[in-house]
Amino acid sequence: MNLFKATLLATVLLSAGAAPAFAADTTTFNVKITILKACDVDASAASDVNFGSVASTAVNTDNAGALNVRCTPLTPYNIALNNGQNGATLADRKMANGANLVPYQLYRNAARGAGDVWGATVGTDTYSATGTGLVQNVPVYGRVPSANFPAGSYNDVVTATIIY
Repeated sequence: MNLFKATLLATVLLSAGAAPAFAADTTTFNVKITILKACDVDASAASDVNFGSVASTAVNTDNAGALNVRCTPLTPYNIALNNGQNGATLADRKMANGANLVPYQLYRNAARGAGDVWGATVGTDTYSATGTGLVQNVPVYGRVPSANFPAGSYNDVVTATIIY
């Protein structure tokens, strides 16, 4: 058989369905993740409520500090503040210098009204917000109603708790 006839025969055989066959099969699979809610208060980034140095005649001395909070996006949270180390109740927060105690109060709003006192009862006197996934700066407003106490440095330690 000459080359022309062999090429013609191969062309006819290929076009008649003698081409190689391929098989295919498919499947699906899942890609999963479970994201848990999380909130934290960055202790290293908290700033103190520092009333500074004032005369003993000072009244309604105001200042503010802040907490930095980060929560999972769309996670509602509350921040509670305790009475401090020297306060028996929320209304009785005090800074101490030995046996001498200076009353003060912490507030959720700059207006520092009676309804703004910051406490630890969710739904009543805590700070509430919703997480964004980013750090949120939460101001803590403070007031010392009177500095008419013995001279000295006074201090209290308040614990912030985030509930989510």
